[in-house]
Parts: sequence; structure tokens; C-alpha cells
Amino acid sequence: KAHSAFVDDDDGLDEAEVNGNWTPQEKALHEARLKAKAKRRLRRSSSRNSTSESVSESGETPGGDPHAVKGKVHNNDRKSRTGKGRGLPKKGGAGGKGVWGAPGMVYEAEEPDVRDPNYDEGDTVYETVVPEVEEKELEKMVNPIVLEYFEHGDTKEVEVLLKELNLGQHKYEFTSVAVSLSLEGKASHRELTSRLLSDLSGKMLTQGEMAHAFDKMLKELPDLILDTPEAPQVGQFIARGIADHVLPMNFLDSYKGKVDCEHARVTLDRAAVLLSMKKGMIGLDNVWGVGGGLRPVKHLMNLLLKEYLISGDVSEAEHCLRDLEVPHFHHELVYEAIVMVLESNGDTASHMMMKLLQSFWKTGLITVDQMNRGFQRVYDELHEICLDVPHAHPIMEAFVDLCYQESVITKQLRDACPFRGRKRFVSEGDGGLIKN
Repeated sequence: KAHSAFVDDDDGLDEAEVNGNWTPQEKALHEARLKAKAKRRLRRSSSRNSTSESVSESGETPGGDPHAVKGKVHNNDRKSRTGKGRGLPKKGGAGGKGVWGAPGMVYEAEEPDVRDPNYDEGDTVYETVVPEVEEKELEKMVNPIVLEYFEHGDTKEVEVLLKELNLGQHKYEFTSVAVSLSLEGKASHRELTSRLLSDLSGKMLTQGEMAHAFDKMLKELPDLILDTPEAPQVGQFIARGIADHVLPMNFLDSYKGKVDCEHARVTLDRAAVLLSMKKGMIGLDNVWGVGGGLRPVKHLMNLLLKEYLISGDVSEAEHCLRDLEVPHFHHELVYEAIVMVLESNGDTASHMMMKLLQSFWKTGLITVDQMNRGFQRVYDELHEICLDVPHAHPIMEAFVDLCYQESVITKQLRDACPFRGRKRFVSEGDGGLIKN
């Protein structure tokens, strides 16, 4: 209906043109419609020409398919249907869903472009950056590590924990903190600290850093004594450090004639005296009198008795035994003392050990139970001891009688001593009978 109306309108316009009755508006409208018709004809003719060209390029002949519509393009043909261009496939046949390129194309490794913002010259390595611990926070972070170490005594665990902290240039402060905390504790804590510094030397701390830490402690000694009266014992740490090669051998020489502080002078003098006294004996290994819970008490008591036989100082031996803090294990000292008497030559060791046990008995350091237990252990093992010491029996009998005469042991304990039966052959007139 619209088309018929459009045709009737055109006929009306033509009739008006013939009669010469057109108004200016009708004449302009007519010219516009003529131009629109011409454009539509031109568009139809160009579309038909492009379709025929694409059919001829695809190899189809005009008589190939009689039922095919002229100019019809198959839906699965990847050619442009817009009527523009030469009718070639999009992207050269390499485009479309699920297509990775044209058939037969082989991808090669591409060299990275230096201008690429994501360009990387090599393998990227990621590392965890730990910020350096400030001097003010160092003591707060180190204190729990040292206090926990006093409980478990594992130096390797302390080393692992310190490696996780970035102590930086303040690493030497760890020595000062550890020594200060040990001075506030027991003798066993000081022994543990000396062992810790020895194990960390060369791994976490150098001799120079250790020397720097002790030099700082000597300068701050007057203030340290106000909080810790045991601060002059830093001299024992210095002596032990030199013996363990934690500090340089010439550490004390660098202070000669250069110390004005009285406390520092006393501390350095103590270290010098210990180094001069302990050489040639048992060393400074037992400077604190304890093994820190890591060394066998038997070994420490053996060292104590050997040092006593050399020096003869009963009071020093008593002091060392008290510092061991093992009253329940004093029977081991009695046992070791008797074994040393059996293995010694002469009566000197017997009289010295009797005096030592007598002193411990009178002061109550060794109880009746511990004394009896120590002697009884020797009684039980005397048969095996005789295999190494053939004359152990007569020596044991003489020592037991000596201790009984000096009121070191009871009569009941003396009577419990196993006496060896004296068997001998009499003259041949007795018929070779064995008499007791």
C-alpha cells in the first residue's frame, strides 16, 4: 500500500508537471526523490558485480549448480559478506573461534623484546628482607632467647634464633645482654653463658666483636654494680673467654696502665690471677664450679678431687662442691675419692682424702646416707676393681680403718667392708692342707 501510494504520488507529480501547476515545494521534493532512486540503483548494481566476482574466484562455474541461487554465498565460507573488498577470507584464513593460525603455520621461539616493559634480563630471585633491629629494641628481643636458653641449654637453637634476627652492626650487644642476665642468676647460668659464647665464637660473633662487648661492659661497670652486685665476676668471664679463645690472648695486655676505674681494675686483676693460677691444673673449664647441666657431674667431681690432691685446699674444694648444687649426688664424690685412694701409690692420698671427707662430714655437706651409699658402692664393685688394682683389698681395709678411727664412718659401715680371706699353704708335714 505504501508503494502504491508512492507510485500514485509520483503520477500526480508528473501530471502536475505536465499541466505546469508545480509549486516550489513540490518541485524540490520531486528532485530529492529522483536522487534517492539513483543511489538505490547504484547500490544494487555494485552488490551484484562483487558477488559474481567472488563466485568466479572461488572456482565455481555458472553451470555447476542449476538449483543454486545466483550470487548466493555459502554460510560456512569465511569470506566477507559486506560486499566490500575482494572477497578474500578474514585474516588470511587464520581467524575465527578456536583457530590458532593459518593451516601449516609453525610457531618459533620469539626473542624477548628489550623495549617490552615486562622484559626481564634473567631469573628473578625473591628474598625475604628482615629489617635491622634497632639498638633500643635489641635487648627486648634478645632477653627471651637468653632466658629460654637457661632452661634448655641448647646453643644450636640460640644460633638459629639469632640468624632469624637482623642484628646488624649492634650484634656485639648480644654478649653484654647474655652476661648481664647470667650475673643476675645462678652459677649454672654463668657456666651456660660461657659455653654459649664459646659456641657462637667464629660463627655469629668474631673475637673483635667479643672484645668490643667486654670493653663496653668494663666502661659501664660502675653503673652495672648498682643493679648487679656480682658484676666484678666479669673478670671470670674474661679469663674463661681467653682460655676458650673467645677473646684475643692479648686482651688484658691492652689495659695495662690505662684503667682509671677502680672496679674495672679489680675485675681485670681477677682475670689475670685466674689465668696465672689455673694453668697447668684443670684449666678454666671449671671456673664457675659447675657444668651448667650439660657436663656429667661425675667428670666435674673427678676434676674437683684432682685439683684438691694438687693444692690441698679443703675450703676451695668445699666451695666448688656447694656450687655444683647437687646434694643428692654427693655419694658420687665419696665413691670417686675412695677409687682414687685405691689407684694411688703411697699413704698420702689416703690421708688427704680422709681429711676431705672428714671436713665434709663435720660441716654437714655430706650426710650419713650419702656417705654410707658411697662406701657401699665401692664394697659392691671391689671384686671388679681388683682386676685393675690387684692390691685393692688391703688398701681398702686400711682406708676403712683410718676413716673409722677419725670418726668419718660408723662401726656398722666398717664391719660391712668385705675382707679377703687369707689362704696359704703350710709346710709339707701338714699334708698340704689349706688353712685359713
